[in-house]
This record gives sequence, structure tokens and C-alpha cells, in this order.
Amino acid sequence: MKSQITNALSDFFFEYETPRQVLVRNRRVGVVCRLIQLGVLAYIIGWVFIYEKGYQSTDTAVSSVFSKMKGVGYTNVNGTERVWDVADYVFPPQGDSSFVVMTNYIITEGQKMGKCPELPGKHNCSSDADCEGGRYKRTGHGQMTGVCVKKTKTCEVLAWCPVENDHNIPDPPLLMSAENYTLFIKNSVTFPLFGVTRSNLVEGIDAAYIGTCLHHPDSAPLCPIFKLGDIVKLSGFNFETIAKVGGAIGIVIDWTCNLDVDITHCKPKYNFHGLYGNPDETDKARASVGYNFRFAKHYLDGQVQKRTLLKVFGIRIDIIVQSLARKFDIIPTLTAIGSGVGIFGVATVVCDLVLLYLLPKREFYKNMKFKYTDTHVQDPDSEAGSTETEK
Repeated sequence: MKSQITNALSDFFFEYETPRQVLVRNRRVGVVCRLIQLGVLAYIIGWVFIYEKGYQSTDTAVSSVFSKMKGVGYTNVNGTERVWDVADYVFPPQGDSSFVVMTNYIITEGQKMGKCPELPGKHNCSSDADCEGGRYKRTGHGQMTGVCVKKTKTCEVLAWCPVENDHNIPDPPLLMSAENYTLFIKNSVTFPLFGVTRSNLVEGIDAAYIGTCLHHPDSAPLCPIFKLGDIVKLSGFNFETIAKVGGAIGIVIDWTCNLDVDITHCKPKYNFHGLYGNPDETDKARASVGYNFRFAKHYLDGQVQKRTLLKVFGIRIDIIVQSLARKFDIIPTLTAIGSGVGIFGVATVVCDLVLLYLLPKREFYKNMKFKYTDTHVQDPDSEAGSTETEK
């Protein structure tokens, strides 16, 4: 027993085992094997390393966006002249990454709380029984009083009076001058894994340049000042069409950086996408077209509280930051190489299947590849523990 344990330990430490290999001279199998290996090699080099950059680790950025609109608009509605500045046409005014620029509006001035008839149309009535007091209609402007106004044949409501009439949208848009407004975008990104911070005000973008530049995809791709009309055009929209009923545009700031080269090559790229409000959408029966919301300015006229109601049609702008930074890392490199070496085994498996199951001489190849043994238990102290009969 002691000698068996000693022999086992000796065999474990001082003997080396290697798989048995059979060299098969078969052109078809050899060509299949080399083609598979060549395909695997092309996959590893072309896809894993060149296209997918499998030798680099990746990180996404933590970003911050600040925006500022500039420009002045002018309207003359029924002889009433008015100048609109940034505080009037940008909602909200804090410079967020998502905001609305007003391009058209319906104004209802001098509203005060009281009782008045609804607009003709959806709220018609023939008697007081059609206007149940204390109830609301989903598309109504207030609480019904139970009275049917004979003059208008509509229900009387307790609401801000006179009620808004938004049936006729101004055409052309009242603030067509918005096409010349400018948008300044300031964006900062940080890649925490690599400790890299970048701003869209990259090298060469100084105060003097910003004071004169205007973004253009070809001649000034890094300028952070954009003309609103150009943004609409680059997103695929027509300005007058989208300005009338509103819409939404996405500005994508793309930070795709290879940090294995100089950091100055890490620069933003701006893309513009029309989200909705596209004039190519020909379905005029859509339930909701454009983008709008209501905004009220309250004031006191003597002792009476009044308000000016604005139904605002505008262009909603969403500034979206996309980021991906890459840098060489030994761990993903070794992982990619190891997985590629493992895939080379596919060639062996396929060729073995061809040899053992498809070729006419498959029985001959089986006998050459496998060594069959018959083991007979003998005296434990015997030097020969087994006998082999080769088939």
C-alpha cells in the first residue's frame, strides 16, 4: 500500500502527459480546417480588435449642460405692437437642457373670475337640463352653473371669463423672427474611470471666436452658437410649418473619444434630429399635432384679480449628451485573445466530425484516432497492472 502511494506521488510530480495526435493527409479536411481557422483569425482581428476595440476598456461620462438663448422678436397684432425678449419667449428661463422657444401664440387678455357662456361647438345646449349644475365637462373651461344661455345656445360656466377661443391658430406664425434667435450651449463631461474632463469649449474656442462664429456642420463644426433656423433646417423641418403649431427637436452632443491618442482629439460632434412636428407626416387626422401649453400672467386691476392667458406654440429643444471613451487595458486585451484562441477549437471539432462520420474511410480514421484497451485486474503487487489489446 505504501509503495502504491509512493508510486502515485512520483508519477504525479515527475511524469508529463500529452494528448495523442494523428496526422491526417487529406486535402479536403485540410482545406476545411485552414478555412475555418482563417475565418476565426479574421473575426478576432477584424471584428474583436479593429471594429469592437476589444483591447480597450470603456467608460461613459457624467455630463452637465447649460444653454442660453439670445434674440428679440416683434409682433403687431391688431395695431398692438410688442417686443419680445428672452424672458418672454423661453420656458423655463433657467437655461436647462430641455426648454421651449415660443414661435406662435393665442392671447386672451383681461380674464377675470366670473360666469360666462362656453364657446359654441362641443358645449351646445337647448335647455337648462343639458347643463347640469356643479358638473364639469372634460373639454370645458369651468364648472357648469345649470343655465343654458339662449343667445349663444351654450352652457354657462363659472370660469375665467371671457373663455379662451383657440379655434383659429395665427398663420403665418406671429414670431417668425424667432428664426434668427441664437442658442449658446455649454457642455462639460467627465469620464470618472479615466479621470478625464472635457468641455465643448475646446482648444481654439475662446471668447473672441465665440463672439463671431456661428455653427456650421462643415465650416464651423465646433462653434457652440447655433441659429434656431439652422437647427430646424438641419433636423429636416420647415421653419414656418413647425413654428405655426410647434414641435420638438433633439440636439445630440456626441463624445466618442479614443484616449490612447492625444486628449485634444477628444471633441464633441453635434447632430440634430426632428422628434415630432415633421411636415412629411401627412396624416391630418392625428389626435394631437405640434406642441403647445398654456401660461398665465396674473395682475390686479384695482381690487379685481385678472390674468392674461397665453396659449403658447413653440419648438421644444432637448439637448442630449451621448458619450463613450476608450483606453488600452491589458485585462480586456488578454480576455479577447484567450476567447479567440478558444474559438480556434471549432476547427478541430468540425474536422473531427468530417473525418469520423462523413468520409468514406471513417472507420479507418476511427481506428487511427482512438486506442482501445482491455484492462484485466491482476495481483496488486504485480509490476504490470493491465494488459492492452489493440483493436
